[in-house]
Amino acid sequence: MKKIDFISYIQDLGLSENESKVYLSSLSLGPATVLKIAKEAEIKRTTAYSVLETLKLRGLIINEVKGLKTLYTAEGPEKLEQIFEQKKDRFKKVLPELTAMYNLKGGESFIKYYEGVQGVRTVYDHILDGLKPGDDYVVISDMEKFLSMDRDYFTKFIENRVKYNLNLRAILQDTSDAHYYKEIERNTTMTVKFLPKDTVLSANMVITPHRVIITQMAAPIMTVVIENRSIVQMQKEQFEIMWNALN
Repeated sequence: MKKIDFISYIQDLGLSENESKVYLSSLSLGPATVLKIAKEAEIKRTTAYSVLETLKLRGLIINEVKGLKTLYTAEGPEKLEQIFEQKKDRFKKVLPELTAMYNLKGGESFIKYYEGVQGVRTVYDHILDGLKPGDDYVVISDMEKFLSMDRDYFTKFIENRVKYNLNLRAILQDTSDAHYYKEIERNTTMTVKFLPKDTVLSANMVITPHRVIITQMAAPIMTVVIENRSIVQMQKEQFEIMWNALN
């Protein structure tokens, strides 16, 4: 394979053209001076020096002083693989946020997906943004499963939600956690009704004036946020039907 092809491949891993040239030159030369590496890479000596310093910071070049000379040596190609894997790991960490930014149709309608418990917390960190006192905030949930995802976080969320003075109503699966929140309705400003005892929910739904938030509480845990007027309105109407049918 030609050297120019190797340069192209290494650039694909995130190195600049000069960084790729200097790394490959150092790799082929073994311990060498800046001048020798610059000649091999066909770049200026001053440029080679600054590039070598950058590659040192990336862990791709090491240097040692022998007498009056400073020699530079490239780390093995497996170091490039490590850098590539690190980039992949960093990308995986931001992938949920990037996915959440994806807009299906543009304008006012979109669906966002968040994965894992951290994704659910990300949604709930901002679920109250833009809500005004008196706005509807309705819930269909198994509180036991919902709280079990991160009891400390969601307990504090419920406590904080009181400050917004929302019109809170919840249709809950009949569990001990649900009865606890029924008993302290006044403190949480949330009116609670129970689903029939044989009901089993695997997802939690929140409906606000502009969003429907559905959280799958069984593995794999994920949350879907829908912002679409028709869907929000339909879910509100279905909630009202359920609410009016329950005692």
